[in-house]
Amino acid sequence: MSKEKEMLDELKQIRELLTPGPPPPPPKNLLEEFKHFLKSYKVIGLAVAFIMGIYLGALIGALVTDLVMPIVEFFLPPGVAFESWTVGPFRIGHFLGQLIIFIIVALVIFLLVKLTKRMGLE
Repeated sequence: MSKEKEMLDELKQIRELLTPGPPPPPPKNLLEEFKHFLKSYKVIGLAVAFIMGIYLGALIGALVTDLVMPIVEFFLPPGVAFESWTVGPFRIGHFLGQLIIFIIVALVIFLLVKLTKRMGLE
């Protein structure tokens, strides 16, 4: 019977641990409510990520424009500017350049996310 009593005591402890505590008190004033908003929605981290994303995109855009596109243009016939390709009123060359930039940016971001997950920095 002592084994059953131990199991019952253990189950009671588990129930106590699983019982939710009282809800946090509501913010008292506008400043407290604003602090709660910043913490609960992680606004500062989001802002930092947004700003870093802008500059990372600009850096990768420069990489593609200054290093990758000249290599692509090297394989084109002389005198043909990649960005000036048009089909009627449509600037196909500019679109293809932006598509290449997007694919490279997406690849770099994928690799960064994969690396940070391996490092345990989610």
